[in-house]
Amino acid sequence: MSTTVAEQLIDVLHAAGVRRIYGLVGDSLNPIADAVRRHRDFTWVHTHNEEAAAFAASAEAQITGRLAVCAGSCGPGNTHLIQGLYDAHRSGAPVLAIASHIPSSQIGTGYFQETHPERVFADCSHFSEMVNGTEQMPRLLRIAMQTAVGRRGVAVLAIPGDIGARPAAHATGTSALAYSTAAELPAAQDVRELAERINQSDTVTLFVGAGIRDARKEVLQLADALNAPIGHSLGGKEWIQYENPYDVGMSGLLGYGACYDAMHEADLLLLLGTDFPYDAFLPGSHTIQVDRDATRLGRRTPLDLGVTGDVGATIRAVLPMLKARTDGRFLNRMLRRHAKALEHVVAAYTRDIDTMRPIHPEFLAAQIDELAADDAIFTVDTGMCNVWAARYLTPTPRRRVIGSFRHGSMANALPQAIGAQTAAPERQVVSLSGDGGLSMLLGELLTAREQNLPLTVVVFNNGSLGMIRLEMMVAGYPYFATDHGAVDYAAIAAACGLDSIAVDDPTEVRPALAKAFASPRPFLVDVRTDPNALSLPSHITAQQVRGFALASSRTVLDGGVGRMLDLARSNLRNIPRP
Repeated sequence: MSTTVAEQLIDVLHAAGVRRIYGLVGDSLNPIADAVRRHRDFTWVHTHNEEAAAFAASAEAQITGRLAVCAGSCGPGNTHLIQGLYDAHRSGAPVLAIASHIPSSQIGTGYFQETHPERVFADCSHFSEMVNGTEQMPRLLRIAMQTAVGRRGVAVLAIPGDIGARPAAHATGTSALAYSTAAELPAAQDVRELAERINQSDTVTLFVGAGIRDARKEVLQLADALNAPIGHSLGGKEWIQYENPYDVGMSGLLGYGACYDAMHEADLLLLLGTDFPYDAFLPGSHTIQVDRDATRLGRRTPLDLGVTGDVGATIRAVLPMLKARTDGRFLNRMLRRHAKALEHVVAAYTRDIDTMRPIHPEFLAAQIDELAADDAIFTVDTGMCNVWAARYLTPTPRRRVIGSFRHGSMANALPQAIGAQTAAPERQVVSLSGDGGLSMLLGELLTAREQNLPLTVVVFNNGSLGMIRLEMMVAGYPYFATDHGAVDYAAIAAACGLDSIAVDDPTEVRPALAKAFASPRPFLVDVRTDPNALSLPSHITAQQVRGFALASSRTVLDGGVGRMLDLARSNLRNIPRP
């Protein structure tokens, strides 16, 4: 039987399938850390910043689909967690954060390191409560865990250090953690109206997000029935793009291909499982949205119809009501336009690559894509690394791509790689790190070495905050305070005990990556890339063009290539010649 509240906490987590906590030990966390030390089948993954602990737990939860746990001690330990918890919450990752607190008798006195964690984390969690006495455990812990799992997001449990050290008031017992959720069926009237509106439309485009993760088959069936092109958000890319004969690319700030055109030229746009935030890229009319969460309906764009329901269940219900259609002219036109858009920039990274210095980041991203395993897990820093990953990493049924796609935090890639590699030690994990992001949490190189994780960190080292530079230029400002000069990250990594190599010759990129991917130890590849290789979305406004012209006369690469071009070409083979 658990003898203290802290031991009880670890026993309950273990019974739920949790095997580790990410964080820094110390201070008010000492009772919990000691309970971990004495448990025969539980570990503490020491990170060098609580922010990294939260990112790592988020990545583990996204890879496994199971509850992951991080912890921070009172005061600053708590507040360091918040960046990664915001990201986990917005990503729908089931994460429990243990926020230890000052002694319970001192709460409210302005004591050293006092915060109010139950309030601090309220905006980035579904549950944030404090254990006020031993009698509330283990019930409050189980509520927190089930909330994180059931609502797919963050739950925070604040525990004063002295309460954690007290004898448990109740037997721990057992209670199963329920992961399964029922498919939410749409209302019958909504299904009928959806079918009527689809049948009245000559042309339809599907735009999908991460919410179709479990409905890929149904989405493809709907596209086939409607001869409809499929576009996707960044979050939907890994679930729908591979082996998709209806693919017309991505919309948004990182978009490419014919997706924007397909969305705007269709008689009807169906938004499926997406909370796509960039309303400027949406047509603003002739739109229907399907989502399990009714609060998301219509918050990005006006709707002709909003349907609350699971995407897969909704499509299965509506398919028998749809009229057969054979006219594929709209789909074929969009597929041709998509292929042309990709062909337009195919030479951007393939011509005379041995003379390109600094190395083009597009070339580096394409080489990573070609050499990485079919079940590789990629973690991607926010900024230009997001662009290169979105456009050059080819999805497969088994690959995963994780980033701060909804919160947009810098420095996420390395700690997420740590969590992913810890959770999936048998899989290849590759961090696409920007030098700006990596520099913010450099201490996590030590974590990778201390945990002996065989992950690969590829640094797109351009001595610049590339995305911020681009934002300034598009807005019409000369870029300012974005360039910070060259840093030898290979040397830093070596000093931290990692294997590393610096690359500034494009002919050495492939051998360096191959060596890193084959290494059983953490390995950093520091690639010196061109800071002037910038990228614009597939559609920009005249004002943005004028702003960019004011700021720079350099060539800007648009569109996306990589192996996506092969998919686009193959999708054209069965289209009749015009």
